[in-house]
Amino acid sequence: MEWLEISGSSVLVPRYPIAIIHFLGGAFVGTAPNFTYRWLLEELAKEGYAIIATPFVNTFDHLAIARNVLNRFEGILDRLQTNNSLGQGYLPIYGIGHSMGCKLHLLIGSLFSVERAGNVLISFNNYPVKKAIPFLEQLDIENYLNLEFTPSTDETKLIIEKDYLVRRNLLVKFTDDNIDETKILEPILDDKYPNLIALQTLSGNHLTPLSQDIKWEAGEIFTPLDAVGQWVKQAFSRDLYRLKNEILRWLNPGRIV
Repeated sequence: MEWLEISGSSVLVPRYPIAIIHFLGGAFVGTAPNFTYRWLLEELAKEGYAIIATPFVNTFDHLAIARNVLNRFEGILDRLQTNNSLGQGYLPIYGIGHSMGCKLHLLIGSLFSVERAGNVLISFNNYPVKKAIPFLEQLDIENYLNLEFTPSTDETKLIIEKDYLVRRNLLVKFTDDNIDETKILEPILDDKYPNLIALQTLSGNHLTPLSQDIKWEAGEIFTPLDAVGQWVKQAFSRDLYRLKNEILRWLNPGRIV
């Protein structure tokens, strides 16, 4: 499998896809998801999931971003279906988002007519501008410029409560993530769709989905440096593998991972 660039998005299609994943990354790192989230996305593709990773440039208008990434995703999907890259049978579509990507998937699932088998929402974050852009906390300029995301934090929660139509969701939070707001999102979704919301708390931090599996091969003679290298590899890889396995288990509950 090789990454393809289609309409400015990164696409990875296995030979016999079993489902489609629309992936949206976090603010800033979401501009090049095939690099920043490469390991995780390629591992999912190895299991048969076609990946359409839509990059975006963060602006204050999150609704416009959501509309744009959805339009691009649907255009790419039509193209792949037309050239038969996805086969001829029905394939379920899942959304996977990290950080701001979660908010975008929640807006898409609330305000647009889409068919989704479910969403995986990793490290949900819905901070207002003042907290999302740290230096604004030291500057009293927002009162003059009236800076805020659209929709705002409170508006986003109301939209989800009223209009979110994706029933099955996996929420993932990490033990050392101090900007995660899953605890705010989980009761909102659980009230709407009881027994269809899964919450997993895993070891790691907000950047765990961005980790890459470190390749370290010891030399003919095992040295202290090799020991350090193996330890670093295990430390970085452990949380990443657990994240991958939890996603795969939720996507296909009958599969043993």
